[in-house]
Amino acid sequence: MKTTSILTCASLAAAASAFVIPQARDTASNSSSTINDTAILNLALTLEHLESAFYSGALSSFTADDFTNDGLPVWARGRFEQIAAHEQAHVQLLSNTLGASATQACNYSFPYTSPSSFAALAQVLSGVGVAAYAGAAQYLTNKDYISTAAAILATEARHASWIAGPVNKANPWSGPYETPLTFDSAYTLGAQFITSCPSSNPSLPVKSFPSLTLSNTTLGQVSEVTAGNNVTVEGQYVAFFSGLSTTFVQVQNGQITIPSNGMGTAYAVLTSGNSSADDSTITAGVVVMQFPYDSTGGIESNARMLMAEDMM
Repeated sequence: MKTTSILTCASLAAAASAFVIPQARDTASNSSSTINDTAILNLALTLEHLESAFYSGALSSFTADDFTNDGLPVWARGRFEQIAAHEQAHVQLLSNTLGASATQACNYSFPYTSPSSFAALAQVLSGVGVAAYAGAAQYLTNKDYISTAAAILATEARHASWIAGPVNKANPWSGPYETPLTFDSAYTLGAQFITSCPSSNPSLPVKSFPSLTLSNTTLGQVSEVTAGNNVTVEGQYVAFFSGLSTTFVQVQNGQITIPSNGMGTAYAVLTSGNSSADDSTITAGVVVMQFPYDSTGGIESNARMLMAEDMM
């Protein structure tokens, strides 16, 4: 049986067994702002500010001894320091590129309580960052911006693989292709950690989706499901994003069957149809899912579940 862990950025570092992504706070205008190079870079900068605050805050909270006493490798904190410096460099580069149009840092609240819960949340946030760049790249028109975004994306992907693999002992990649996320999906996952922003920040052409809840029919709130099993959901279709593929599952009698073709990280959203899953058809989300596999590509029978109980 293929076991799938359901991850949420919040529940990864909080004592909760539900896998619901809470509705993101609307810190940007949902009006018809234009999707252009400036808006795309500002969305990237919004996520880079968030990541920079995330890493610098955790490193300020936990000492080297805290990391090792919590079971992390002795070299982990030093590498996280390097990642923090990278994120600050990304902020500086994008801010310099945008000049007076650059969005400023917001206020944030991250629910990690220990170095290990920080590392687990870092795995999700780094993956979201990579998926956000992959999804936004198609809209850039300035060749210099495309090159800059590609350079940042490559380093973010290295971060994500290192955090997942050597640090958290999880799959360092999901397959031959990264999963691109839409603007609103990436924003929904990141914005839940934003508590307030400067009123002078430019509006972005993004909105946050309502939460999507997947519930096991017998347990009500669960931390894992099994591919092929049914879970309860309200809506029409659930779209699963994995690599460059999208799998649509129709909701029948309030239930869906978890697909069996997932590998590594996937994302699930509720959609109004089964022909497309973009920001105009997604009605709720986003649930982050893990389909664990071993070094030979086989399904792990005793996969480590990256849920709250593993990190407290």
